[in-house]
Amino acid sequence: MTSARVFLGMGSNLGDRFSRLEQAAELIAKLPDTEVVRLSSVYETEPWGRSGQPDFLNQVAEIRTGLSPAGLLEACRTIEQRLGRRRTCGRWGPRFIDIDILYFGTAVMDEENLRIPHPAVAGRRFVLEPLAEIAPGFTDPESGRTVAEMLKACVDGGAVRRVIRDG
Repeated sequence: MTSARVFLGMGSNLGDRFSRLEQAAELIAKLPDTEVVRLSSVYETEPWGRSGQPDFLNQVAEIRTGLSPAGLLEACRTIEQRLGRRRTCGRWGPRFIDIDILYFGTAVMDEENLRIPHPAVAGRRFVLEPLAEIAPGFTDPESGRTVAEMLKACVDGGAVRRVIRDG
């Protein structure tokens, strides 16, 4: 089975944020016909879209998978639920874990529950910084711009800083 180069954005701002990111990566690696190729550093970021909540830890995973985009979305939602995610806090609210499909190879999809590339990648520094760390030359299939170019042009002023886990 052929596999696609996929980038996933992961974020957590509740509980043990580092552990949630680690657990998510471990569970993603256990998906059928899927391997985690590399993980970005972890970045601490201000909440985006809704203030008054804890800061997020964000990370990007590059994976190779033979799953379909819909199959991967379903698997990511199952992992989110397993790690405590409840979709009751509304849009941009606090969460134990959030896993978004940023890119699925060069696919461009616009379905009811799945848009690829993720429609907000170019406007979110907390996604672009870790993505640029591991794939600066990856080209967005819609805009034709590289991740490095998108990061340079990003006007999002949110603070994004690389962090190291204590202990």
